[in-house]
Amino acid sequence: MAHTTTLRVRFGELDSYRHVNHAVYISWFEAARTEALEDSGLGLGGLQDDGVQLVVTSVDVKYRRAAVAGDECVVETEIGEIRRASTVWHQRVMRGEEVLVSGEIRIGVCDDTGRPMRPPEGLIEKLAAIGD
Repeated sequence: MAHTTTLRVRFGELDSYRHVNHAVYISWFEAARTEALEDSGLGLGGLQDDGVQLVVTSVDVKYRRAAVAGDECVVETEIGEIRRASTVWHQRVMRGEEVLVSGEIRIGVCDDTGRPMRPPEGLIEKLAAIGD
């Protein structure tokens, strides 16, 4: 089961067509990933203290329907693949049962200088628990 984050569309997120601007969904994905990490005991501050950065290396987004002012949306977040030094996250923005936007985000595990590294012990297990 995916981790869920509920968001309500705010006026400043709308474009001139009165729907959520396409770039906002990527920010929503980021906010939902951060919340999923926090809920799994992997707060960004703690990762940073451990010399670990989770760095977005690619984003593939598919837009299906637009969210509009006042909509309550749920961002579903789960990890689909864990590799030696990267993970693939699957995220969807939902309005009720309707998929508005879906995304596949690849995230590299890096040291505090930005170089790829093997995840420290315990990180993979905590990441694997996201969405379980």
